[in-house]
Amino acid sequence: MRIGLIGTGRIGTFHAEVLSRHPAVDALLLADADPERAAAAAGRTGATAVSVDDLFTGAGEARGLPDAVVICSATAAHAEFIARAARAGLPVFCEKPIALDLSGTLAALAEVEAAGSLLQLGFMRRFDAGYGEARAAVRDGRLGRLHTVRAVTSDPMPPPAAYLPLSGGLYRDCLVHDFDILRWVTGREVNEVYATGSDTGPAMFREAGDVDTAAALLTLDDGTLATATATRCNGAGYDVRMELAGELDQIAVGLDDRTPLTSAEPDGPGAPAKPWPGFLERFAPAYEAELDAFLRVVRGELANPCDGREALHALRIAEACEVSRREHRPVTMTEIPGG
Repeated sequence: MRIGLIGTGRIGTFHAEVLSRHPAVDALLLADADPERAAAAAGRTGATAVSVDDLFTGAGEARGLPDAVVICSATAAHAEFIARAARAGLPVFCEKPIALDLSGTLAALAEVEAAGSLLQLGFMRRFDAGYGEARAAVRDGRLGRLHTVRAVTSDPMPPPAAYLPLSGGLYRDCLVHDFDILRWVTGREVNEVYATGSDTGPAMFREAGDVDTAAALLTLDDGTLATATATRCNGAGYDVRMELAGELDQIAVGLDDRTPLTSAEPDGPGAPAKPWPGFLERFAPAYEAELDAFLRVVRGELANPCDGREALHALRIAEACEVSRREHRPVTMTEIPGG
């Protein structure tokens, strides 16, 4: 297979390295708004650097259209590249989100549906072994009636200040992963949210109109209560967990000897010797698994595990949380367009 990849920043370079090692990939074409960055990544991975236009037209160094495209560009360009790929008849894997707003998301999905093309979104937690086991435990009744879910996403340090105005905010950029995996693990939909946030950390969050810490209470359609919290300022390390409590049992995802959590009990576990430093390290196997799944989907061996409509559901929950935070009130999902 010939795979094109757009965006050779941190996650794009990681994906390029994974694809360069994959036995199904015969050729890898890398494009970036910065041609020098694409050339550098191509040199490290044995790929060919091309322009974005050539990637979509098959001209120049691209030497024909790829079999599929992986989009890891700046978020603001995702919808445009999804639409161009759809019009070219190319299957797409795109890092979340499709767009920073509902209108852009719906427009891109309309392009995909009109073309009848393939779009898989990069919600990597669906490919993590722990979340997969939690989903199985819920679905086969091991927990009994599920009554409470607690989701945590904590980054060890804030992103660069220049990233914040482009990120869409903490709910759309970070907690959207929790909203997606909540739906996937439980098999339920969110009916109502109540959300709040704090911007008392670094000044750059206030300047960007964002928050550095957030919390949301979500009521699912079967009455299960879920909380989702996130922060950009967790100095202990990268912490992503989900706790699921039922009438029969309680389990946790992300609880291991690298979880940056220290017990206050005299005989409890101390701080981990090597806490998780970031998302690439914590979810490296899941990132590899989702790209392998995409290649199998393109070859017709697997059904799409996370299509664009799944991403829309998660974004709508994030949008509801933003409305709730601004207006200090519960928000029902029926108030959010795109349902």
